[in-house]
Amino acid sequence: MAGLALAAAIAGCGSSAKNVPTLAQLPLVNGAAIVAHVRQCDRGANAYCAIELVVVDNHYQSSTALVASEKRALKQRGWTRAGPDTSEEHAADSPGRKFRVTYATALGELTGIELGWIQRPRTITLALSRGMFSRVPTMAVMLEVSVT
Repeated sequence: MAGLALAAAIAGCGSSAKNVPTLAQLPLVNGAAIVAHVRQCDRGANAYCAIELVVVDNHYQSSTALVASEKRALKQRGWTRAGPDTSEEHAADSPGRKFRVTYATALGELTGIELGWIQRPRTITLALSRGMFSRVPTMAVMLEVSVT
């Protein structure tokens, strides 16, 4: 259900379909629930959109375990390790390097936000905070068109 709403929300983003990622292009761990999502677009000369998500999954003991499982899921589907924006994050490129995903534990992402290393929409920041303080395994995920 969340995937359909998200796909509809980003359908008008950017100037070209190749510059618009969809949730279907992101392998998420089985059972994960999206509790917040925001689309960020740059409509300039190299228009693109990114999908920012907050994902929770109570099947894991911690956010670290959730992120480790996501890392395995991406590797199993042929995504290759890439350089993240901060030391608290992980990143991977899709097969064919069409898309890049960046992901982190709620604490790791909130640390980056607090220290000014990264910026995230308020909706994402608040959802990460709620997950962390509720002790629910939570991770931040951003899917974007690869620039390489």
